[in-house]
Amino acid sequence: MRPTSRTRCAALLAALLMANCAQNPVTGNPNLVLLSESQEIAIGRREDPKVRQQYGAYDNAALQQYVSELGQRLARAGHRPGIEYHFLVIDSPDVNAFALPGGYIYITRGILAYLNSEAELAAVLGHELGHVTARHSVQQLTAVTAANIGVSLLQIFVPETRGAVSDNVINLLGGALLSGYGREHELEADRLGAEYLARTGYDPQAMVKVVGVLKNQESFDAEVAKAEGRQPRAYHGLFASHPDNDTRLQQVVGEAARHKQAETRVAREEFMRRADRMVYGDSPKQGISRNNVFYHAELGLAMRFPAGWRVQNRPQNVVATSPGGEAFIDLRAGGPAQGSPADVLKRRVQSGSGARVTPATIGGLAAAIMDTNIGGRPTRVACVFLGKAAYLIGAQARTAATFDPIRGEIEASIMSFHAITEAERALAHPLRLRVITARAGLTFAELARRSPLGRFAEGHLRVINGLYPAGEPVAGQALKVVE
Repeated sequence: MRPTSRTRCAALLAALLMANCAQNPVTGNPNLVLLSESQEIAIGRREDPKVRQQYGAYDNAALQQYVSELGQRLARAGHRPGIEYHFLVIDSPDVNAFALPGGYIYITRGILAYLNSEAELAAVLGHELGHVTARHSVQQLTAVTAANIGVSLLQIFVPETRGAVSDNVINLLGGALLSGYGREHELEADRLGAEYLARTGYDPQAMVKVVGVLKNQESFDAEVAKAEGRQPRAYHGLFASHPDNDTRLQQVVGEAARHKQAETRVAREEFMRRADRMVYGDSPKQGISRNNVFYHAELGLAMRFPAGWRVQNRPQNVVATSPGGEAFIDLRAGGPAQGSPADVLKRRVQSGSGARVTPATIGGLAAAIMDTNIGGRPTRVACVFLGKAAYLIGAQARTAATFDPIRGEIEASIMSFHAITEAERALAHPLRLRVITARAGLTFAELARRSPLGRFAEGHLRVINGLYPAGEPVAGQALKVVE
């Protein structure tokens, strides 16, 4: 039987991959990868500015130095001490940590709020370090690229196209960076992270502890999501791939016990001191959401979203989703205020047939509104000029039947956009973690009554202090509260 062209391509690809066989730094076994170590490092160096631009570095030099020094200590105990590592706290409320190829490791200030000791912080960093030392991202890139035989062969035969791999690294890695690499890679990162913890004087069981802490955070968010009628958020593979009472996690972490030192470091007090006054939730650089009103003092704007809708403040936009998820409202920058608002709408919005653009005034500002149908979904988009900038407000529902009952809420939200007032500027300040010492008899219910966290404050406070679902403070204990 004659081989098909696809079979020949597959066989040739396999042979070419064998030529790119490299020794895994952790196992010593051969890995079939498309990238050399120098290419891997170059990718991380090229992608790092994109991460920084999208999220921004958290503006706290002392905390950045603390995290970086801890990360560097762990890296020196790792399997690839020869590469240059970079650790950065990014200014995001998301509960996440991830690593780019070549030693670029990021942790959000959002995840820091749920940790309660330096050992737990070391566990998160050690886990991400394990992904780097085992070259998981490079293996993922190779697998994704090799899945498209034609593209892979093109990159092998035509050197100038190799850049396509690195230029699209975040797209190619997809959910792996933000959602984990899969069960086996996550367990390997746990095992390696636990070993690095033990070698640097921490109890490797901190890895199990931090997975439990973040599992509790996941459970609490599922509880809140159910009450709010929404889907729970998706979280990082650091714990998403682990079932409760994970036997294999216990096993792989237990392997690090042979490296454990006689005395281990927890450093709860040091970590809590560093966490004190850290921003919690929205960053003022990205605007502040309070009771479904969005304030952005730097940009000078404010806007109200419908009551009961879930507001998400993202780096590039703010999105409010209706309780049933059938509609959303999106606010984002629309570029410079050039021409008229109608001109900007026509340039920026790919409108469907029958689109109507009407001049308008919103919040005393020049504006235009487009009513159209995009992808079969009723859509309303407004453009508003504020100073030298244009802002786009888009609203869309799944069907006309779902749009019509909420048309009034959507219209009121769009028309609420306005220049921020001096009184509103006072509201556009971030919440912050504060560390207090618990007195005898103090309860989370009492703390919740004077908390700005709203109806779920008691659960929030338990989770960030590692006492979810029913723990209470002990006299003399350092506690995180939100003010």
